[in-house]
Amino acid sequence: MNHKTETELHNQAVKDLAEVLPKIAQYKAKDRLKIPAQDMPCQDPVVRRSNLNEVALGYTLEQARLEAMRCIQCKNKPCIAGCPVEIDIPRFVQHVAEGDIQKAIDAIKEFSLLPAICGRVCPQETQCQLTCTTGKSLKDIDKAVAIGRLERFVADWERTQGTIKAPLVKTETGRKVAVVGSGPAGLVVAADVRREGHKVVLFEAFHKTGGVMRYGIPEFRLPNEIVDQEIDTLKKMGVEIKTNFVVGRTRKLTDLLDKDGFDAVFVGTGAGLPMFMGIEGENLIGVFSANEYLTRANLMRAFDRDNADTPMYYSKYVAVLGGGNVAMDAARMAKRLGAKEVYVVYRRTEVEMPARKEEVAHAKEEGIHFYFLQNAKRILGDDKGRVRAMECLRYELGEPDSSGRRRPVVIEGSEFTLDVDTVIVAIGNGSNPLIGQTTPNLNVNKWGNIIVDKETQKTNINRIYAGGDIVLGAATVILAMGEGRRAAAAINKLLAGAG
Repeated sequence: MNHKTETELHNQAVKDLAEVLPKIAQYKAKDRLKIPAQDMPCQDPVVRRSNLNEVALGYTLEQARLEAMRCIQCKNKPCIAGCPVEIDIPRFVQHVAEGDIQKAIDAIKEFSLLPAICGRVCPQETQCQLTCTTGKSLKDIDKAVAIGRLERFVADWERTQGTIKAPLVKTETGRKVAVVGSGPAGLVVAADVRREGHKVVLFEAFHKTGGVMRYGIPEFRLPNEIVDQEIDTLKKMGVEIKTNFVVGRTRKLTDLLDKDGFDAVFVGTGAGLPMFMGIEGENLIGVFSANEYLTRANLMRAFDRDNADTPMYYSKYVAVLGGGNVAMDAARMAKRLGAKEVYVVYRRTEVEMPARKEEVAHAKEEGIHFYFLQNAKRILGDDKGRVRAMECLRYELGEPDSSGRRRPVVIEGSEFTLDVDTVIVAIGNGSNPLIGQTTPNLNVNKWGNIIVDKETQKTNINRIYAGGDIVLGAATVILAMGEGRRAAAAINKLLAGAG
């Protein structure tokens, strides 16, 4: 009997698909709704939990075109309204369906310079895909057109083709702008302001650029080479980058205006202040904020034990407290760093978890255990001050709270002990307090978020703007980019003499 290999079967499927694509292209809207959604090829779970390579492998051209053909090109275009940077989604998707990938990437880049990043980490299912007519017609959001996967595909195609081009820069104006922080908001401001011909200097506190995209998101979700490519594009545009420069310490924020001659400043320093629960035992050896844990692994390369200078804590049994994307990242990283068992402990049910469904599904596939309706009461240590266990409580759901999610209520007398040697707290981050502490006249709220005008991102101090997590609290890459676009537009208007 002739047994075909998996590769041969895949190649045959691609060939068959290529043959039927011309016919499918003639489908009417009602017929396009019958085209099955295309699954994302991924690494085998058993293999990937032992490496840091990207989990999702990306669509083939044939898969991308077939998925794009599921778009019915509706007239009201609700997906655009769901995108914080208002990409013309139907236009770029139609170009993919037609097989003209260069036109597709060009259409995206009219609105966003970070498609390879957004296509990987943005929560499209709660933004552009949430309002997709295809998903609503099928009464299943999971059947919406996979806009994010298509965005990733065209961005990756451009990179592999070697056709990435730096945006055109207008004639030099002699004006200069300081951008503080090289996360997604800062990168967008730097690009949009530089396009207008203004000199841009980007200040980064760390020795590597990229902000949360580098230190917070593991490479199995967002490879560093993708971030590096976006930074390289800025350099080609003429943006000057200064690392190891802590605004607020190396230089005060207002000094950039008053002493260094900048015409405007944008602050995008993010939300890097980890939150803890305030329970007994959080000072024990083996307790980490997810922020520190991921920064050690991602930015400081601690996973490379033979070559990294930064140590990583050796763990066998790890509890991760929280239910967001950061909790998923920390749990999956712990597994890759050699933990035998990893438990995600969350005080609500899976329905209320803010993490993306895809990340939760990947974590389950990789052997992460989920303990719902439970939370830590205190962390227990041994005689050497190291974590040995965690005492937990069981919960039930009560009435909805201010977030709209049902409030977790403790079940009295439900205490039990979970044997662990490491606890990672992933319940959120606060805004970086340094700028507020060293800029006395800057208006911030009780959480330390900078207060801005929602239309222009302008602070109460003339010529200083802010956006991203320093304003929003811990949010998403694309929301930070949206704020960056508004700030850049306001700064460009100011420098043009009309603001």
